[in-house]
Amino acid sequence: MSDHAFDTIVRRHDLNEHPFYRAWRAGTLPTSKLVAYAAEYAPFIESIEQGWRSLGHDDHAAGEREHARLWGQFRSSLGPASEPACREARALVDEARRSFADPVESVGALYAFESQQPSTTRSKLDGLREHYAAAELATKYFELHADDFGERELLRSLTAGLSASDGERAQAACERLCKAMWSALDGILGGCEAAA
Repeated sequence: MSDHAFDTIVRRHDLNEHPFYRAWRAGTLPTSKLVAYAAEYAPFIESIEQGWRSLGHDDHAAGEREHARLWGQFRSSLGPASEPACREARALVDEARRSFADPVESVGALYAFESQQPSTTRSKLDGLREHYAAAELATKYFELHADDFGERELLRSLTAGLSASDGERAQAACERLCKAMWSALDGILGGCEAAA
């Protein structure tokens, strides 16, 4: 199966075009929103390990555990934050965990995240350095992922091996996770509706 369909889905939900990331790049995102984002996105970052484990890529899963630790440093460097309570961010985590429980859906859901990760982290890293006087610990996660296309390329090779029906399932998972990531940013930017 060609990766073209997956890339088309991702382009429709390009996170670098979301108002949250545009404001981050421009330095107009209030620091309080950055603090909320670091807290609200942490459970999602922690869930990525499960997706790679579902695919049998234990080395990548172990790497994602380390990445979650680095995200924790980013979160801590911003100062105290409340516990995650954003309904939209929780929905993202729920969608990720559902998709990551199935190897075929994991391919699509991971593609939604990993194919955007190099460009979004480059954008966020540049914004942190230029506008937010980021401490070194705040940038380690972003330095590691900026412009690193290795996971995207691996997932492209996995999408190419999918049957037509599995490809459709993986594309549906890719679409759902793209929408959930976008919605989580909407929620964080809008102040989040408290989770029930």
